[in-house]
Amino acid sequence: MNFFEAVRLALGTIRVQKLKSFFTLIGVTIGVMFLIAVVSIVEGMSKYVENDFAGKLFGVNTFTLRRWNDFNTDDNLDWREIQRRPRIFPYEAQIVREVLPPGSISAVASETFLNANSPFARPRQVQAVATEASYFTIKKFNVERGRAFGMQEVNVGARVLVIGVDVAEHFFSGLDPVGRELRIAGVPYEVIGVIEKQGTVFGFSLDRLAIAPYTSPLLRTIRPRGDIESLVVQAPSAPLVTDGMDATREVLRSARRLPPGKKDNFALETQDEAMAFFDGIKSKMVIFGTALPAIGLVVGAMVIMNIMLVAVAERTREIGVRKALGARKRDIMSQFLVESATLSVVGAAIGIGLGIGLAAVIEAFTPLPAAVAPWSVVLALVVGAGVGIAAGIYPASRAARLDPIVALRTE
Repeated sequence: MNFFEAVRLALGTIRVQKLKSFFTLIGVTIGVMFLIAVVSIVEGMSKYVENDFAGKLFGVNTFTLRRWNDFNTDDNLDWREIQRRPRIFPYEAQIVREVLPPGSISAVASETFLNANSPFARPRQVQAVATEASYFTIKKFNVERGRAFGMQEVNVGARVLVIGVDVAEHFFSGLDPVGRELRIAGVPYEVIGVIEKQGTVFGFSLDRLAIAPYTSPLLRTIRPRGDIESLVVQAPSAPLVTDGMDATREVLRSARRLPPGKKDNFALETQDEAMAFFDGIKSKMVIFGTALPAIGLVVGAMVIMNIMLVAVAERTREIGVRKALGARKRDIMSQFLVESATLSVVGAAIGIGLGIGLAAVIEAFTPLPAAVAPWSVVLALVVGAGVGIAAGIYPASRAARLDPIVALRTE
């Protein structure tokens, strides 16, 4: 029996014995389904973080000076020591600005969620940001209605706001928000502009923004001590980001009189830290996410092996006839291995389809992005064939060792 004949026989068995085939394939199908789904989600998250997340949250060619990192990949950090770090104040931001590479732009920024209200809607929390005019350039925030505030308004601490689309739609539904009043933490501000839609990051809306000059009362509301949360710096090119970070570290260590050998008591963060942070999450997701598929594949292999042992017992006389007609041990063994692998590959193919469907459902109803990787489909088929071959080795070898005389006497 050649390869294609063995495959045809296996497919015929699946067609004739549907219920038994269903229980034979279910383990491999479930294992491959979850394998495809997990890989699709991890792949989707990777592409999303690389293409959208880092750009939207950090900006291009930027680094951020903070008291401590937002994204931490070092499990050995002493958090008590970090909590004792000095706060960053506007005068330190000015010291840093003086040593940045030519062409760099920067903006102090502090943000938190605060309650807001207007006469036209119920109160709701917004993402309040106290910053400078250059912040809009760094973040590439284009204003679709009205305008952004300028340096003059920052200098005088004007109570003006530029809001996101979600804030405009909630507080001023059906109205033009420009020129109207929005209160944040009880303080009235005049809305002067609306930023174009930014979308979401992992289900979190980037359009709940309410941005005001850091010299306005908003900064005192967010940071009562007068310090700032961060200084965002955008360099003219990627190589100058490193130069800017080195200059910032040098001048700030000098200003804070840190001796050589002592660790920085501040943090300089780039999108690389965020990428490393999510790479760690991705590796953990892969480890935990492949546990269930592995269990399903093991169960599937055991079921296939038992079914193939039953098949050997049912077809003992057939094996005897084939041996009497000159079939060699390797012919018998290859026949049953091909049948076992075919059963497993069919289960894997069904699992691939279900896995792609499950990934699409997860993407549609959760914040998790998904992207089916072509290599995962090939891997699933290879794994399916491997499981079938591994499960069929013992039954196939048992069939190949049957004595033809004894096999021919079997009824």
